Amino acid sequence: MPLHVAVATRAFKRYATYVGATLAGIFTNCVFGVILCFVYIEVWGQNPDAGGYDVADAVTYVWLGQAMIITVAVWGGGTPDDLAERIRTGDVVIDLYRPVGILGWYLAGDLGRAAYHLLTRGVAPTVVGGLLFDLRYPADVLTWVWFLAAIPVAVTVSFGLRMLAALTAFWLLDDLGPRILLGFAALFFSGLTVPLVILPGALRDVAMALPWATFLQVPADIWLGKRTGAEVAEGLAFMLGWAAVLLAGCAFVLRRAERRVVVQGG
Repeated sequence: MPLHVAVATRAFKRYATYVGATLAGIFTNCVFGVILCFVYIEVWGQNPDAGGYDVADAVTYVWLGQAMIITVAVWGGGTPDDLAERIRTGDVVIDLYRPVGILGWYLAGDLGRAAYHLLTRGVAPTVVGGLLFDLRYPADVLTWVWFLAAIPVAVTVSFGLRMLAALTAFWLLDDLGPRILLGFAALFFSGLTVPLVILPGALRDVAMALPWATFLQVPADIWLGKRTGAEVAEGLAFMLGWAAVLLAGCAFVLRRAERRVVVQGG
């Protein structure tokens, strides 16, 4: 555990060196947040209770989405991309020789990355959104606790999906195709484009059952108080279940790759 904490800490420090990129990202998130808010205000003006949300819920959802985009790495990135590059160049053999599991090492690094982005590109846009719009905040301390507990689980689910895409590089030598497909799926099924709760019938049910729902929709519903009591526990269990399944899948694929790994033809 101390080793993984050290890996996470170093990843946090690594991303903290890119101050300019962080500030540019915060500005971009704020601009898109404002644009989406005005779109959502118009939509909810026509249907004031769409998906069980009112306009304050919808506007708050926008800023939660902007906070989670990079924290959860909705569009990819993070340590799985680093691993894919090391597979392509052959440097992955160093990872295989380390006296520590690859999954634990890279997951720790990704959690460190996520912690930095949560405290910067997560908090800052939300503060700006609170200054510009009437946002809804958790009603009690326990809701804050559950929401904060959901974030690392969401990051872990995202990591599992991104790692599976990265591991395809053992066979394809380039994970660009799987990564692009994963990004398209995440863009829609995470609820980043529109809240999943406003999707029609069967499509909503399917989207809410997929792992991408853990990125934003489930944490947002906890924040907004749409999940209370047993429903919070159910939501967290859903997220933990997907995290366990995906990490198990990553471990399986990694074991298969280790048996047949070929590095630069040797």
